[in-house]
Amino acid sequence: MLPKPRVRSRPGTSAERPRERGLGEETRAARAAAADEAPSTSRGLGGSQEASSPKSRVSRAPHASPAVGPRSQKQLELKVAELVQFLLIKDQKKIPIKRADILKHVMGDYKDVYQDLLKLAAERLEYVFGYKLVELEPKNHTYILINTLEPVEEDAEVRGDQDTPTTGLLMIVLGLIFMKGNTIKETEVWDFLRRLGVFPTKKHFIFGDPKKLITEDFVRQRYLEYRRIPHTDPVDYELQWGPRTNLETSKMKVLKFVAKVHNQDPKDWPAQYCEALSDEAARARPAPQPNVPAPS
Repeated sequence: MLPKPRVRSRPGTSAERPRERGLGEETRAARAAAADEAPSTSRGLGGSQEASSPKSRVSRAPHASPAVGPRSQKQLELKVAELVQFLLIKDQKKIPIKRADILKHVMGDYKDVYQDLLKLAAERLEYVFGYKLVELEPKNHTYILINTLEPVEEDAEVRGDQDTPTTGLLMIVLGLIFMKGNTIKETEVWDFLRRLGVFPTKKHFIFGDPKKLITEDFVRQRYLEYRRIPHTDPVDYELQWGPRTNLETSKMKVLKFVAKVHNQDPKDWPAQYCEALSDEAARARPAPQPNVPAPS
């Protein structure tokens, strides 16, 4: 469908569209950027929702002064990433974060879409970093971050020297692997993580060296297996679940994590759900007992 021509409205006419319509489209478009890696549904760690999402623009608010120009999806994603970084850094001091500081130091010309950007930032904080954004004092508009993910293990080696939330990143990688048929190319993992602001060649202020964390630390801890794919040019590698993952979590738990991230039901992925059910049934069966010679 061709886009409608922009109509210059006169004061007091109905040509000016309400702000809420544009903001709803912005929210859907920005969320779609993190949801095109899951098969068989419109949303998920796979799929192609991003390609079908409308490239929306924020409409001019009635009587707004000055008028806000159009924002691209990339601009919104960058602002969300900036907001996430600001919240994580401020939380390190464990002092409630004031909305006034967010508006002053982060929002800039984006104050008109503050609530939408805050909602997207809260979603990313929860499923990438394992933090829930909570309004501590609604009257004073202050926020805190609460750790919501159970650690995969408690020792400092996994959680990092500064108790960083690496569990969220590990769960995302495990989800990508499972949704892609239990094996995924490393290049596909980074294609997805780049849209969340995590790059293999850039030091991350939370994860440190993401490539080392995923391809060395998680591999050494046996959460992941990392193998070179033969006969690939340029050289590529693949990732699979490691033996420790199968002991400490399950396919059903990971599928439920994926579903929670995208506000869907695990049954929305029939193939993965059936596989997870089979895995649960296999875990429930008693382990075979070793042959013990009968007493003479």
